[in-house]
Amino acid sequence: MNAQITRALFGVLGISVVMGCSPLPSRYIQQAEPGVTLTSLTKSREGYQGKTVILGGVVVDQKQDGQRLWLHLKNRPLDKDYRPHRPTVNDGPEAGYYWVVVPNASTLPPKWKQWTRVTVVGRVTDSNEVGSSIEPTSEPVLSFLFMRGWTMGQSSQGRVWEESVDANYLLSVPEGLHGE
Repeated sequence: MNAQITRALFGVLGISVVMGCSPLPSRYIQQAEPGVTLTSLTKSREGYQGKTVILGGVVVDQKQDGQRLWLHLKNRPLDKDYRPHRPTVNDGPEAGYYWVVVPNASTLPPKWKQWTRVTVVGRVTDSNEVGSSIEPTSEPVLSFLFMRGWTMGQSSQGRVWEESVDANYLLSVPEGLHGE
């Protein structure tokens, strides 16, 4: 009976850990317009003006504008867990580009340039509203709110702002519970 209670507790704990390990903070998921893709954003930019969206991408270029950093991203559609993937078709609107304006580049983690893909939360804005020396663009522009980075070879439980994992925070099954 004791082993069944222990298994049940670990089961509940496991479900809580899995559900609590979203790659994005829940406040951004709640704020964001659901189901927005680059295609829908490009077709109806005015309809999304000032709204929060979540997109995936790969940084292909960057332009410094004073403290501001403009990141040019090639779109990578997101799966249900907000992880970016290559589009199934290499041309068309989902294979397009967009910009992310980071107001203060020093707020990004030191190794952000090593990220192979990113999940971006941003507010849809007009490049003219941001005020820059960067030439106007017809591509969507997001004002940076949050960014999750993914590196090559990273497991589905990837890391963002950290360099390493502290072993004290890893879950393990206590001896005696293996193979019961």
